[in-house]
Amino acid sequence: MTSTPARAAALTGVLVASALVLTACGSAASVKAGSGGSSDSAKASTATSAADFGGMDALVAAAKKEGQLNVITLPRDWAGYGKLMDAFTAKYGIKISDENPEGSSQDEINAITTRKNQDRAPDVVDVGGAFAVQGQQQGLFAPYKVANFAEIPSGHAATDGTWYNDYGGYVSIGCNLNKVKECPKTFADLLKPEYKGQVALDGDPTQANAAFSAVYAAALANGGSLDNIQPGIDFFGKLKKSGNFNPVQAKQSTVESGETPITLDWDYLNSGYSDEFKSKGINWQVVVPSDGQYAGYYNQAINKWAPHPAAARLWEEFLYSNDGQNGFLSGYARPILMDSMKSAGTLDSTLAAKLPPVTGSAPVPSQDQITKAKAVVSANWSKAIAG
Repeated sequence: MTSTPARAAALTGVLVASALVLTACGSAASVKAGSGGSSDSAKASTATSAADFGGMDALVAAAKKEGQLNVITLPRDWAGYGKLMDAFTAKYGIKISDENPEGSSQDEINAITTRKNQDRAPDVVDVGGAFAVQGQQQGLFAPYKVANFAEIPSGHAATDGTWYNDYGGYVSIGCNLNKVKECPKTFADLLKPEYKGQVALDGDPTQANAAFSAVYAAALANGGSLDNIQPGIDFFGKLKKSGNFNPVQAKQSTVESGETPITLDWDYLNSGYSDEFKSKGINWQVVVPSDGQYAGYYNQAINKWAPHPAAARLWEEFLYSNDGQNGFLSGYARPILMDSMKSAGTLDSTLAAKLPPVTGSAPVPSQDQITKAKAVVSANWSKAIAG
């Protein structure tokens, strides 16, 4: 596993899908959005389904003719994306350009707004819940429904297909037992004096969904609720005051060096570290804190002005296919179609059995609650950890 971007019913290893609801700018040549060099690409830019375009064979042909897909902020180690990108290219012969893999959800939104009608604009984005709503409200996404859109659980997709959950997980605590005598198991444990300077987040909560979700989880562990994230901000203020908060962004290099021996991140990322570090003699432990369970999904969306609109739509069809959904599972992420695939017998049960165990159920935030919580964090985070 390489560095991660500044980017979470009863559960016993297999997550019930209904429990989860949850760039950079640069010079580029201008191009008519959706042209892709052919009339088929222009047609694809308005297609709201493969059937609307003329069927999957026609979509595949148009995407192959474009020959390119621009993605953004997708580290190869994040939720199985490395294997997914390789598999897509191998299957369709379409080259993938992955820009700014260390970026955040906000970087993805910025890239769409600042690169409108440019050939280096992202074709697709993978963003946190609040950012999916933001992009929808700004009119940045193209409506498109994948072939099995109806199988996505209710509430996990915009009704018009402008965004849809793709994979999810739980906020977890990762800990290097080579550096820490006894690993914390709860948010309350993180305040213990023996963890001075050791507790890090995966980015800035005002910009990165992974870090924002950790603050939400801390709120639930400290008397907050889905409508009140402030206790989570206050918790990190206490963590900073105690000296335990480490402002360094947690990623593989900082974990491996011991710079961030305790990290709050998605369970699928922390679990990936465990696999990577075994051969290096690092004993990396992962636990979902019992006092602050928070689960969330990331979301797929297509840039309304995608320079490769057919490839963008084919990418979504691929991600929501059995191969794509099991590809997320191979990266320890829980795919949105997990329940329907389990019922159909198409879920990889061996991979599912490797997921971190979770008992009980996580509260389910609405997109509106996430958006409001994000505004509170943006207004109060810097003050809480100042000094």
